[in-house]
Amino acid sequence: MAFTDPIALEGRLVSLVPLSHAHHRDLAEAVRDGELWRLWYTTVPAPETLGAEIDRRLQLWKNGSMLPFAVIEKSSGEAVGMTTFMNIDEKNRRVEIGSTWYRKRVQRSGVNTECKLLLLAHAFETLACLAVEFRTHFFNRQSRSGIERLGAKLDGILRQHMIGADGTLRDTCVYSILDREWPTVRAHLGYQLSRPR
Repeated sequence: MAFTDPIALEGRLVSLVPLSHAHHRDLAEAVRDGELWRLWYTTVPAPETLGAEIDRRLQLWKNGSMLPFAVIEKSSGEAVGMTTFMNIDEKNRRVEIGSTWYRKRVQRSGVNTECKLLLLAHAFETLACLAVEFRTHFFNRQSRSGIERLGAKLDGILRQHMIGADGTLRDTCVYSILDREWPTVRAHLGYQLSRPR
């Protein structure tokens, strides 16, 4: 299977399905929950730019550098966020999981943990990745904590790595999970999902 072949990944709480414009309405409602686009340290589309963001992700998929998903909450049947495999490097068997956001209502629930379990299992067990990377803004403490809770290790910080839309400079924290670490991380994520919330 090629790294960019469309696939649906099924969990108990969520399904990850190939992103399409059919998800636009749900995602516009999701992004309004918490006004996520107003967070200065992350890049979440505003409701009026969501269609263009879907187009951008689908173009990156066609170009072979991204595999975008809509996150479907099984209990409601609604799209509650987006996530991707990005910066795909099939030759070196590496991907980054990123460009992820969820509506506020499902944050700090089991949704993110299960999404990451599904994506990591596909990366390591189907695509035979050697490493999976995560990147986030130095000031995005919630994201950094979430990545660390997965069991990813900090590889380093890329100083003045990107220029934000508002002109600020972003220091990017780079984390990874290696293939040899996956069995332990998988057990850890399974344990987290088994605990009552």
